[in-house]
Amino acid sequence: MRVEIVAVGTELLLGQIADTNSAWLGEHLAEWGIDSHFHQAVGDNHERIVLAFRTALARSDAVIVCGGLGPTQDDITRAAIAEVMNVGLVRDPAIERKIEEMFGSRGRPMSENNRLQADVPVGASIIEQTRGTAPGLICPVGQKVIYAVPGVPYEMSEMFERGILPDLLARIGETSVIRSRVLRTWGSSESGLAEAVNERFLHHEANNTGVTVAFLASGIEGIKVRLTAKAASEAEAEALLAEEAVEVVAAITTAYGDIIFSDHDQNMEETIAELLLQKGLTLGLAESLTGGLIASRLVDVPGASQWFRGGIVSYASEVKFDLLAVPEGPVVSPEAAEAMARGAKRTLKSDIGLAITGVAGPDPQEGHAPGTVFVGLAMPDGSVRSAELHLPGDRPRVRQYSAISALDLVRRALNDG
Repeated sequence: MRVEIVAVGTELLLGQIADTNSAWLGEHLAEWGIDSHFHQAVGDNHERIVLAFRTALARSDAVIVCGGLGPTQDDITRAAIAEVMNVGLVRDPAIERKIEEMFGSRGRPMSENNRLQADVPVGASIIEQTRGTAPGLICPVGQKVIYAVPGVPYEMSEMFERGILPDLLARIGETSVIRSRVLRTWGSSESGLAEAVNERFLHHEANNTGVTVAFLASGIEGIKVRLTAKAASEAEAEALLAEEAVEVVAAITTAYGDIIFSDHDQNMEETIAELLLQKGLTLGLAESLTGGLIASRLVDVPGASQWFRGGIVSYASEVKFDLLAVPEGPVVSPEAAEAMARGAKRTLKSDIGLAITGVAGPDPQEGHAPGTVFVGLAMPDGSVRSAELHLPGDRPRVRQYSAISALDLVRRALNDG
């Protein structure tokens, strides 16, 4: 089964909105072993949309269309699909009533244009909407099919999992079970991981293990290593994953040490939260160049108040001196980072103090080049340590890399303890 993704919207071509939907769909199709060889983006023009759909159907078995299902004049995906199907559009009274009820429940008047979202190509079936107004569509075209979903990412992803994926698997006649496990790492390159794991893990089909391994560069979130197993049952797939994961983890750890921060697709802050809860410890922050980025990441974790005491954004040198008792002098140094960590621990009454100071750029500071970062860590036993980092990229990237690197230092310290 080959599935093509078509993203509809002139704003995508103009670069006004990033096409995150195609990336998300490509990743999730791959997790189920479904090939996606082509992705297209097309503007809000009826003839060009029709051409894009016909091109996709000529080389793929199914097409997933994102966008163009709204109520405005440039939302023409329905009409384009109807032309490709060689049918007309018919208004569905049940959908129309549901849209009316949704507006009524929110105390808002409904524009007549919203009724257009109830138009359905003859012969198509509906993926009911649960998060917005526009339903999705399943549109047969001979032996092939076009799926249409809204361009709003959280509406699209929910419709894919609830409506498109089950229909795709039924069409494939897939009786096997596919399961994935994602290892997340920080501190190596994609090519380095691939070399560490070696060619055996890149060509599992040839070895008949039923497991494939993919390396997914995730920018400021590190490198993901995704293991996917296909087997006759869920238990067999999970057993294959467990066995192969042991070997992959061993290969990576042997080459790079403790760079795997999660073996079940947790992000760094979720991993930190889990470790702190397990040990019954709290964390306090003092941030300079990251300006609150670390605190923002931590409070994204539900229940953060159980283990996160708070953060001090000590951006100005005087704040470091007056509030955190950093000795007057250079503030981009291991000594300053350690003093900031002690000050955060004391001021916020936390078990652990984490601090970060450095040069985000673009200009040098105190003789240090941009990307020079010092992380301080004050532990419950009174010990204090620091780490010096040299991070690449422009100012925003240095700050983001600094945030996850500082959290990784906490993770390593907690694992050592």
